[in-house]
Amino acid sequence: MIENFDKILEKFKQTLKTNGLKYTKQREAIVSFIYNNKGHFTPEEINEALKKGHEDMKIGIATIYRTLTLLEESGMVTSLSFDAQGKKYEFGLTKHHDHIVCSECGLIKEFYDETIEKRQNEIAKKLNFTLKDHHMKLIGICETCQKKRGKN
Repeated sequence: MIENFDKILEKFKQTLKTNGLKYTKQREAIVSFIYNNKGHFTPEEINEALKKGHEDMKIGIATIYRTLTLLEESGMVTSLSFDAQGKKYEFGLTKHHDHIVCSECGLIKEFYDETIEKRQNEIAKKLNFTLKDHHMKLIGICETCQKKRGKN
């Protein structure tokens, strides 16, 4: 179960303190956005959304990047890498899931498959590993893009 925002905020404040950083309303706004918005966001998309929702608050893109790095290091957010397109971030304290990504439009869908999870554990055991974590990203072409290809 996802923790409530007050607990998330306390964890974030502790992470800041541990790293010798100050708590600011700008940093809180970033954490709040990620917590309250399902999906996957680039730092630039977060910046644009925060500009609209917090016109009275100046939040620089550098602050967003630094905060995301800190949140990722603490496990509060996770990221998906898109090579030259950069990273997209999501709230990291949710139930485990994997991703399938459209290589043409960038659509991301989350999924969980018990057979895949079981097989990964079997492979790790066969190779004498103790599996601690994994991140799976499947890449394909979504239905919408397949249809667009068919029209050309």
